[in-house]
Amino acid sequence: MLDYDSEAAHYDATRGGEVRARAAAEAVERLLPGSAAVIADVACGTGIVTALLRRPGRRVVGVDSSPGMARVAASRLEGSVVIGDATRLPLPGSCVDAVTMVWLLHLLDRATAAAVLAEAARLLRPGGMLITTVDKNDAVYAAQGDAAALLRPLREARGPAEADACSWVSEVAAGLGLVAAGRTSFAGLGQGRSPRVWRERLASPHNGWTGGAHPAEVEELDALLAALPEQDRPRPDPVYPLIALASTHRKPVRAGEAIAP
Repeated sequence: MLDYDSEAAHYDATRGGEVRARAAAEAVERLLPGSAAVIADVACGTGIVTALLRRPGRRVVGVDSSPGMARVAASRLEGSVVIGDATRLPLPGSCVDAVTMVWLLHLLDRATAAAVLAEAARLLRPGGMLITTVDKNDAVYAAQGDAAALLRPLREARGPAEADACSWVSEVAAGLGLVAAGRTSFAGLGQGRSPRVWRERLASPHNGWTGGAHPAEVEELDALLAALPEQDRPRPDPVYPLIALASTHRKPVRAGEAIAP
């Protein structure tokens, strides 16, 4: 996994900066209830999206497990960032109107993701809302264009069981008293990949999902990608889904030991 402490200083520049952050924040806003006065942004990273969620009369608290990321976030959200593990959040139960998680679950295994979802449910006040990205890694394969169309069948056949798969997240959430309350999406601006970049990704030892494929399958896919025109032209940007899950609990969830931000 990426070393987020060492990447923190230049993380935003390699992830689309303010333009992409604004697209994500606008999508989150489309799902946030107008009455949400206190929001916890879990895995806030550098706080670039978190800061855009602030409004008069609304408090936004960022939480991240990386001290390096939290330091950068604190420069944007002075006094409103805490360091904490998403599976054991340092916040009391039933303390927020909404929990947001942008690009967190796809980094986890399913057991950890289930614990993270349970913590989000614990933080929510009765009627509160969890908003999270889903199907993040699948989005690049679902994008329009010739390269994605070639990649999609092998990815679907050999890809892993993702911890942010929408159907799985919804099932786990339902067991926590969270029900579907909305869906939207935003474009991963500047993240469209060219055939050449795709071929480099396929050849990389870090491209884990192809490990389940036969070498001949990967070689055939590489040849098909190599035959595409305009090898260096990026194809369409992926579109990332966001879902909203509303708490149906009528009574506050009991919190364990916790400290307020």
